[in-house]
Amino acid sequence: MLTLLSRKFPALVESLKFLPLFLTSSLLGISSSPAADWPNWLGPDHNGVYSEEGIVESIPETGLPVLWRTPVGGGYSGPAVVGDQVFVMDYQKQGGEAFNDPGRRAQLTGKERVLCLDRNTGKVIWEHAYERPYSISYPSGPRCTPTVDEDLVFTLGSEGDLHCLNKSDGELIWSHNFPNDFSAEVPIWGFASHPLVDGDLLICLVGGEGQTVVAFDKRTGEVVWKALSASAIGYCPASIIEAGGKRQLLIWHADGLYSLDPANGETYWNVEIKPSYEMAVTQPQKDGNHLYVSGIHSESVMLELGEDAPTVKELWRGKRNQAVYCCNSTPIFHHGTIFGADCNVGALIAVNGKTGDRYWQTFAATKPDEKRFVKHGTAFITRLAGTDSYLLLSEVGDLILADLSAEEYKERGRFHVLEPTSEAFGRRVLWSHPAYAGQTAFVRNDKEIVAVDISKK
Repeated sequence: MLTLLSRKFPALVESLKFLPLFLTSSLLGISSSPAADWPNWLGPDHNGVYSEEGIVESIPETGLPVLWRTPVGGGYSGPAVVGDQVFVMDYQKQGGEAFNDPGRRAQLTGKERVLCLDRNTGKVIWEHAYERPYSISYPSGPRCTPTVDEDLVFTLGSEGDLHCLNKSDGELIWSHNFPNDFSAEVPIWGFASHPLVDGDLLICLVGGEGQTVVAFDKRTGEVVWKALSASAIGYCPASIIEAGGKRQLLIWHADGLYSLDPANGETYWNVEIKPSYEMAVTQPQKDGNHLYVSGIHSESVMLELGEDAPTVKELWRGKRNQAVYCCNSTPIFHHGTIFGADCNVGALIAVNGKTGDRYWQTFAATKPDEKRFVKHGTAFITRLAGTDSYLLLSEVGDLILADLSAEEYKERGRFHVLEPTSEAFGRRVLWSHPAYAGQTAFVRNDKEIVAVDISKK
């Protein structure tokens, strides 16, 4: 940011350089708040809301400036951005046949890597790599976005390698391998639940009797508590809400949604919701005192959260041609309306949160070409704070700016950022959640990561 300002206004920056740092930042409009970072999946508040100001109001037909491109390997892992560092995981395949079959595991040899890039140039600052054979379906690479907290970076690989790294140089501080250390079974689509930091705890879905969820001391890796048993852990990340006068840890595994006390893992309440193929994937979404849980096929439920105690009441369950059934991308629930990419229809759908009835649907955000087959059609949705404007990354690699409301989908331009390089259902897809920080979009596929300027000119 200062480099860019010094080019445009050299005299101004020179005159201010002797002021205290906090005063200089204030005068130049440089934010030092967490909103300027994207330290984990779904952003600083884990809610898919981007809070920086000065974002483009429309995307011109000429596109957006690309700041840099850096080669990476395969993976669904989204980037995390903190300060001048960008963190992302990939897989360097060395042998074996990679194929995407929902019923079979591919057998590969190779390395998982954690890359730290310079946010301004895209150059590699450090990397942490380790040998990791794969035996999973859809074996492109790691699924989990790195989680950055203070001076630590937490990463979880597809086969259950949990690493705590030093943020400055990538040095390994502690590690666990879930199959080896906890006798956990690797899900067919790999471990995909992003690690969650809560105070001094790092919370992960691990698997096994009484240890579906495990809380670690984030600085030592020691187990603090374990909780829950389930037929399978699923793929949904842990999240925390505040309701009923309590902080509640939400765990959605293959058998149901559970609310726990994050301090000790004790259960407050649970609701049965069993998605097909153990595919609890999307994070439950809260709007006021309502909570929406959405899964594949026809599994969804709207809950009312207790106001005076950690309780819930079921309001409705989705029916055929009702609600929205999300899988690869988490929906957004805002002002009573749910916006999500439906895995059955393949369209972006708006839903009435009170009734589950659909307001509208559009394929513009998932498949601009109507001839394209779009089972599990995907768009990653991020709301611009304080507005009804959204950034959407389509599975074909388009970054879209649009207004979403109960009345309509109103597009305000798009820019083709990257080619889709993964394969699903016979088509090419981009299935990796972007990061937004410093008025920049960070997007990756299986070949490169790209930084795109989204600032208002």
